[in-house]
Amino acid sequence: MHIAILTLTFSLPGCGSLKEKRQRMGGLHERFGRSPSVAVCESGERDRHDASEWTFVIVGLSKREIESQCREIEEKIERIVDARVVNVEREFF
Repeated sequence: MHIAILTLTFSLPGCGSLKEKRQRMGGLHERFGRSPSVAVCESGERDRHDASEWTFVIVGLSKREIESQCREIEEKIERIVDARVVNVEREFF
């Protein structure tokens, strides 16, 4: 069993409220939390309008499998979220 922790930090330029922030982040929990091998939560910058941090915990049978899932998550986020990714951190266990 292998585990990865993927943490993405976002910048939301021009975001004026927490409601707008939720709309711009596009329901990450609903989109990625459906998978039985992925857990997702907003892990930081909760009270800031112009920033957000999300953490994904990915579990798989091989490191290669979870690396692939991490790449898929990153690529999908860049397409669907109205924010700029400013930092990506990966940890493997």
